[in-house]
Amino acid sequence: MNKKIKSKGFITDNFLLNSEQANILYHQYAKNMPIIDYHNHLSPKQIAEDKPVANITDAWLNGDHYKWRGMRANGIEEKYITGKDSSKEEKFNKWAETVPYTLRNPLFHWTQLELKRYFDIDEVLQSSTATKIYEKANKVLETKTPSQLLEDMNVEVICTTDDPVDSLEYHQAIAKKNIFTKVLPTFRPDVLVLIENESYLSYLKKLERSTEVSINNLESLLTAIQSRIDFFDQNGCRISDYGLSQIYAFDFTDKEANIVLKKRLDGEEISSTEANLFASCILYNLCKMYHAKDWTQQFHLGAIRDNNDRLNEQVGADAGCDSIGDFNQAEFMSKLFNRLDSENSLSKTICYNLNPAYNEVFATMMGNYSEGGVPGKMQFGSGWWFLDQKDGMEKQMNILSNMGLLSRFVGMLTDSRSFLSFPRHEYFRRILCDLMAEDLNKGLIPNDLPFIGKIIQDICYNNAVAYFKFK
Repeated sequence: MNKKIKSKGFITDNFLLNSEQANILYHQYAKNMPIIDYHNHLSPKQIAEDKPVANITDAWLNGDHYKWRGMRANGIEEKYITGKDSSKEEKFNKWAETVPYTLRNPLFHWTQLELKRYFDIDEVLQSSTATKIYEKANKVLETKTPSQLLEDMNVEVICTTDDPVDSLEYHQAIAKKNIFTKVLPTFRPDVLVLIENESYLSYLKKLERSTEVSINNLESLLTAIQSRIDFFDQNGCRISDYGLSQIYAFDFTDKEANIVLKKRLDGEEISSTEANLFASCILYNLCKMYHAKDWTQQFHLGAIRDNNDRLNEQVGADAGCDSIGDFNQAEFMSKLFNRLDSENSLSKTICYNLNPAYNEVFATMMGNYSEGGVPGKMQFGSGWWFLDQKDGMEKQMNILSNMGLLSRFVGMLTDSRSFLSFPRHEYFRRILCDLMAEDLNKGLIPNDLPFIGKIIQDICYNNAVAYFKFK
């Protein structure tokens, strides 16, 4: 792109705020609320060690599938994206070259918000500004540790995403530190559910070592899982999470599930029907265990992953080749949640939908299993992954408003691996305030800014405090 973008004043105080009322709602009510980021993929090791991040390429581009996909779409060679034979500055320059082409993609907004909030940079990132921005950002990061970056964004709580066999040693080390942000683990047991995965048997060996339980049948496997849930709970965990294509709720008996596990332990092939039966058994038992701990369970549903064999072989898993899938969702959500509800074992639940065609399906399903004394028990989660942009957030909030209670929504999360991603909460809050103000200006809701402002503060922060009950 030969023509330069005019660089000054893009991220202003009224960015995304299209009326006086929207400005008031954001700046007087939403802006200064603390952040509870209840789902992300940040490294507890980095926070525990708390060393300066030092280089913006490491902090910003490593592991960022959004940026990788944007660069590939722009024709950037893979060596400048995930390759080992290019320098950090070369990779940054290739991202800078790509940014002007991301216009109208959320990456354009996120990039400029992050540069403004963390580095006070107003210029639009592009080839002509890349060197200056790279040097200025790195100068700031020379002295900024992960805990300081979190505090700068007023992040009160984060919940990382953790393997069931994790020692949680870094969470324990963080708990002893005097830092602003509370860092809590999240129990992520996808690997225990998906018995057909090649790594399943080797993973069970890890589980045995971490629990000192010999796993030779379903009963011993569930005992080992319970042991790890107890351990996570003792270390402050209040949330579980799954990243599945769909919920598994096929008919099963413990005897049938035990036969499937025995076959797998003996090295025998199992069918997809058997794998689905076993997954349904483990998922059901996990949900029961969570309810006993008063945890919240999260389901991230609908992704079809690792679509590009060429890049998977070149880069490895999680290469940034995932997309929206069209899986059966409603039937299995209903079947699992109904069984748990009828047994008084249904935890507080957040379901995130990746396929926008199913937004109404998710919103209406969550409304089926409310409970007295637990406002907003069943949550239609915020716009996720490909949908955590302006249009996706607005659709999610509008559908939640039409079919549930937006006022009980627990709000936004980053779902990010980067310590520079927290302006996404600002992005969400500005969109929320503009949405509310638009209704006010159309006469669709009362012209009562303190009343609306209180609901906005609840969505941004207060609802999450009451919902998760972090220790």
